[in-house]
Amino acid sequence: MVGQHRSVQQRKLVENTYRTRLATRLRTLSRKHPRRGWRYMQDLLGREGWRVNHKPLRTVWREEGLKVPQIRRKKRRIGSAESGILRKQSTRKNEVWGLDFIFDRTADGRPIKMLVVLDEYTRENIALEVSRKLKSHDVIMVLDELTAIRGAPENIRSDNGSEFIADVMKEWCKESGTNTLYIEPGAPWQNGIVESFNSRLRDELLSSEIFTTLAEARFLCARWRADYNHRRPQRALGKQTPAEYAAKCEVSAARRLVQRMEMTGNTRKAASIMIAETS
Repeated sequence: MVGQHRSVQQRKLVENTYRTRLATRLRTLSRKHPRRGWRYMQDLLGREGWRVNHKPLRTVWREEGLKVPQIRRKKRRIGSAESGILRKQSTRKNEVWGLDFIFDRTADGRPIKMLVVLDEYTRENIALEVSRKLKSHDVIMVLDELTAIRGAPENIRSDNGSEFIADVMKEWCKESGTNTLYIEPGAPWQNGIVESFNSRLRDELLSSEIFTTLAEARFLCARWRADYNHRRPQRALGKQTPAEYAAKCEVSAARRLVQRMEMTGNTRKAASIMIAETS
């Protein structure tokens, strides 16, 4: 024993309970958000009360084999459109609503059409209408409901789809005092905030679920939307959820719209918006 070399001497390994709990929680969160990386998991752990440095978190993340492959995407030039998100950015709540459609199918092969309405400043998904068919009148019904709750937006950004350039849609925008920001044809990156939301919706829900009925699709979309708005922090919002960020906006866009309506003499519309704001 006296002549034993130091290289063969080993200490008894003590189990790291903190690492075990961290790895278990990371595996649980990874199964719930399979397309998210370690930075997003760090934000979620921080909201749950964990105090973990990014270096040991990355080590555990890789040792558990939870690394998400990087996806390289080509970049496009911003183009010359004055209505794109880079040249016409939203600076306050209710200033710009982004509209777009996204499509899927039920198990029997019948199509599903979804209307996405996003507040570009707060990143809130304020509407996710799911139906077999959606025409311009259906879009107006959704916007009427949202306007009664939040007030009319100052601008609407969308593509040049027939539902968005219809005469009834233009008439609604004129009556509500809303401007239209149409992006260039074939340039979806000019409506990039909504397109980013669509890709997340497609990746995390539509590509992972088989909808047997329209009612099931509506239920799952509503549940995903609630999770997106109230439980998922975003780094663009200072690691706050869209609902938390919207609640902290000091100035209401609806009240500014009321002032603008009163200045133009449209007191009836201003009164309806004010009632919706106070309710």
